[in-house]
Amino acid sequence: MSFIVAIDGPAGSGKGTITKLLAQKLNLLTMDTGAMYRCVTLYLLKNNINIEETEKVELALKDINIDMKEIAGVQNFFLNNKNVSNDIRTKEVDSFVSQVSHIVCVRNAMVNLQRKLAEGKQMIMEGRDIGTNVFPNADVKIYLDASAEERAKRRLKQNLEKGIDNISYEKILENVKFRDNNDKTSNVAPLKKAEDAILIDSTGMTIDEVVNKIEKIVIKNM
Repeated sequence: MSFIVAIDGPAGSGKGTITKLLAQKLNLLTMDTGAMYRCVTLYLLKNNINIEETEKVELALKDINIDMKEIAGVQNFFLNNKNVSNDIRTKEVDSFVSQVSHIVCVRNAMVNLQRKLAEGKQMIMEGRDIGTNVFPNADVKIYLDASAEERAKRRLKQNLEKGIDNISYEKILENVKFRDNNDKTSNVAPLKKAEDAILIDSTGMTIDEVVNKIEKIVIKNM
């Protein structure tokens, strides 16, 4: 029997971290939907395919095989049988993934893949349109938000922890706001709160506080 928890929200709102922690606590499977779009983006970049030439992008999708495997408790992503878990987190992929995710044929292909992988499973998934488009009948819907400034600070902290110190806070904030506008005004599955989603603003909240709050909501609906 399937059970789906959908967590949507803007980039940098903590969806990925929160989803992983909740999956561990509640023994739910998880799916990093954003990583799927990153895999497509990486393929297009590596093969010099112009993302504005949608016919070529659509043809390329036929040659793209995405798979997920857990290795030492960490979800790894494979693109055509090659582990690309690190390759999809580069600055170059960061710069194009939002645009790629707005391409209709890419969106449709990834949504179909996500639905197929979730069949009959108890899962928690995060993205920008999980509760509105991918799984409109999800058992629990959360819209996780935070101010642009807070999200930029978090991204800066993450970068510094990874040894990335060549991107300023101002540049990150600019990118966050650009991404927000891109996602919210998209003609393809725009970022928005589902009518029946529970809004949680994590500005000023710790990770544990957010996890505990959502955990109680999920348990109540299981």
